[in-house]
Amino acid sequence: MIRKAALVGAAFCLAQVPLLYRVDGPAAAHGALVSPVSRAAACGPEGGKAATSKACAAAVAKSAPGALRSWDELRVPGVAGRDREVIPDGKLCSGGLARFAGLDLPRRDWPATTLRSGAAYTFRYRATIPHTGTFRMYVTKDGYDPARPLTWSALEKKPFLQVTDPKLTAGSYTMKGRLPSGKTGRHLIYTIWRNSSTPDTYYSCSDVVFTAERSAAAVALVGNSSMPSTSSSSSRSRVSASAGVSTSSC
Repeated sequence: MIRKAALVGAAFCLAQVPLLYRVDGPAAAHGALVSPVSRAAACGPEGGKAATSKACAAAVAKSAPGALRSWDELRVPGVAGRDREVIPDGKLCSGGLARFAGLDLPRRDWPATTLRSGAAYTFRYRATIPHTGTFRMYVTKDGYDPARPLTWSALEKKPFLQVTDPKLTAGSYTMKGRLPSGKTGRHLIYTIWRNSSTPDTYYSCSDVVFTAERSAAAVALVGNSSMPSTSSSSSRSRVSASAGVSTSSC
């Protein structure tokens, strides 16, 4: 009787193993831009406060059930560089995938990262499964309206940053570059990652708010100042500009 009970108990424990080790989303997926944060990452399970925003709630409701738990699986096979032919206007943020349709919603309150126009910046692309390939980053043209569907014509023709096989550091590809100059207000950074190790291409939309560039005179003033308070304030400003995420509309 005791032996039978032990066997039954063992069988029960084994039956639970698939449940204990079942992982949805990221473990079976590949990556997304997290700095500046993409819509998919912001609205995913690791999005923190941003994930509770009205924009993310609307995105979850519009997308397939559970889709944004797989925030790093927004990939399209067989594009082979034909992005503008394969991905239709109005569906750039979802990559044309119906399950991620909520990411295409035109609205002005998407969680956004505050950046200083023209500044040096380190981009981070979270990689849950590493691949080789080339990243291209585009920014929207002046006059961009986030309340209208995103189209290819709304993006600058040439990428402001292109990097092939960047270094993987602490689970993220890190790419140092310079942000576009002359941009102010709300814009969008569109990232295309074309894999060379798989037939897949990944797409990310990052909402940003650009603040004005520092003038040469302002930079010289800060550099020549000996006041500790000015230096401290400047440091805090740089951190805020590179890492601040807002869920309010601009």
